Formats: sequence, C-alpha cells, structure tokens
Amino acid sequence: MPKSKRDKIVPLTVTKKKSYETKKDLVSAIQECCDKYAHLYLIEVHNERNNLLKEIRESWKHSRIFLGRNKVMALSIGRTMESEYKKDLHKISKGLHGKRGLLFTNEKVEEVKEYFKSHKKLCFARSGSVATETVVLPEGPLDLPHSMEPHLRQLGLPTKLKDGVIVLNQEHTVCTAGQALSTQEAVILKHLGNSMAEFNIELMSHWSDGAFTVLSESGTSMDAADDDFGDEVIEDANEN
Repeated sequence: MPKSKRDKIVPLTVTKKKSYETKKDLVSAIQECCDKYAHLYLIEVHNERNNLLKEIRESWKHSRIFLGRNKVMALSIGRTMESEYKKDLHKISKGLHGKRGLLFTNEKVEEVKEYFKSHKKLCFARSGSVATETVVLPEGPLDLPHSMEPHLRQLGLPTKLKDGVIVLNQEHTVCTAGQALSTQEAVILKHLGNSMAEFNIELMSHWSDGAFTVLSESGTSMDAADDDFGDEVIEDANEN
C-alpha cells in the first residue's frame, strides 16, 4: 500500500520561513507606499462585509488599502519616534488595532473625506452586534413562506401553521435596543429583512509629508494589536 500522506512530517522551519518572508514583503510594500503616495489615512471598517469591501477596493485601485496584521503594519511605519519610517508616522501606528488598516492615496483630502462619508450601506447585523432598535412581533400571521415554520420554532419563535400560514401564538420580542444580538436573534432579523447594521469605512487620522491630523476622537488610541512579528524583521528589512 502507498504510504499515507498523514504520516508526512512538515518541518516547522519551513512554515516559519514562509510566514517570515510574507511579513517582510508586507513591510517593504508599506514602506514603498510611504514614498509613493502623498497621503496616508488610518481607517476603521465597521460591520465588515467581504463583498462590500471588495467594491471599495475596486473603486480605489489607484490607491492601496492594507487590512489585517496590525502589528506588522505598525512596525512597518514605526511604533516610536525613534523607529518611525518618516516623521510622525508613529502617531498613525498607535491607532492600529481591531478592524483598522491603512489607506495610501494621492487623491485630494476633501475628495477622500466626501467619498467615505457618503459611501455607507445597510447590511444584516451579526451575532454580537448591538441592536439599534427594539423589534416586537405582534401576535398573528407572519409574511414568510410556510416551509420556514419548523426553522422559526427552532430559533425560539412561538409559531404554528394554520391553513398554510405561519402564525405567532403570542407577541414576541425579537431584540431589545442597546443589547447584543444572539445568533438566533440575528438570524430572525435577517429572515424579517431587517437591516440593522451599516457597513462603512471611517477615516480616523491623516498623515501627509510629516503632518499628522486627527479626524476622529478615537483615531489616536494607543495600543496596537498583538502579532507574532518581531522587531528584528523591521531591522532586517531596513538593511536590505
């Protein structure tokens, strides 16, 4: 019998090297963008949706957007005044955490602000999102396909089928404003067509030619996210 592939041992040094090289490439790409583009924005993605984010990337092909690997990005531009790639870039890196990233562009500041201020889209809230309103379903029929009735009961709705129509046996509160949505509540809202969340990209702060400007009150939060990327990689990248 052929030897099982499950028995194959992959040396950890191989995987570590690949990760190391990938991060070094990211460092180089970000530093090249610092030289190529006139403006750098710290951005935050709210209610991230891959398809909507893809639309943004398509519209901004003339620019560069980096998301993920916060600590790598922070180290790329410098986390302190002593290590920053250019003057005052460390002020941008201090805000890199959570769903934040970098936008490099040569577009005019007012055009960038106007685009992201207006480019917002409603989407369905996910589990853990905070309800923006209280949703109460009255006792009586629901305008949903009858085949969904067993599924709705599994989600906690007090339903039954009556003459091929889904009926609520009693008034039911789906969610309460200000409280985090459970998985079941988020699914029910989606079935009801209630788009309670909003996808948008917020401009947190701006850097250009050594000048740093705060655009949002939370744009200068101090703690960058943890990563497994060491400072020695930055040193190696800068030497090459």
